[in-house]
Amino acid sequence: MGKVQPDLGEVQETLLIPLYGRARDNAKRHPILHDARAAELVNDLDYDFTRFRGGSLPGSVLRTAIFDVWVRQFLRDHPGGTIIEIGTGLNTRFERVDNGALRWFDLDLPDTIELRRRYFADTDRRTMLAGSVLDTDWFDTIAAAPAPYLFVAEAVLLYFPEDQVRGVVRNLTERFAGSQLIVDTGGRAMIENQHRNGAMKAVAARMKWVCDEPRELNAWGMELRESLTMATPQPELAASLPWRYRFGLPALARILPGVVNAYRFNLFRL
Repeated sequence: MGKVQPDLGEVQETLLIPLYGRARDNAKRHPILHDARAAELVNDLDYDFTRFRGGSLPGSVLRTAIFDVWVRQFLRDHPGGTIIEIGTGLNTRFERVDNGALRWFDLDLPDTIELRRRYFADTDRRTMLAGSVLDTDWFDTIAAAPAPYLFVAEAVLLYFPEDQVRGVVRNLTERFAGSQLIVDTGGRAMIENQHRNGAMKAVAARMKWVCDEPRELNAWGMELRESLTMATPQPELAASLPWRYRFGLPALARILPGVVNAYRFNLFRL
């Protein structure tokens, strides 16, 4: 059989950026994620991944690692809890964090789920859902799974205007109050300069949601528990990072604080 040509919408195409980032990371002498599956998927897809260049590739790897730490922390406290990966793309987080007891849902638009089903299968603890984060028709399926719930939205909500993001948060808060949400936010400096990003130049989609201060989202009915940047990952992650991350990013943050600090990773309680 020949390679699979991904047929994806504009925003959905961006899922290929972190996939390629994880594959490249896996080829390094000291990888962060050890994601051999990502390398297999890249090799199987008929797509010119070399169009993606620049710091977004290693940056996406570190972002994913930061998200992974929070997911593992949730599972340490709630081994049988439920995790919902919003805009799952071709992520392999389940393979990295599965503790043998959790309940997992992968949510994405139909074209992405169709592609995903070529490489992943539903199990008794893992289910793929074709749907939109803007809708609520999948809520009943989630609510039937064991509480508590952790919603993970990595590189997803940035592509929606603020009013739609606020609607997503409102819907989740009304139905799943007390749950946790992990989400990345981009400040104005990041959003306005995304056209200079080496990876974003290769895709048509553009990020729309500007959030300079994640703490202001508390007014949406959430409580900010923790907010990090690439230069300030969790201590347990920072201690394991290769030197290029451990020393390079804090140095860059001192030189260009407005750039590094504009992209934040946040843990909220709904």
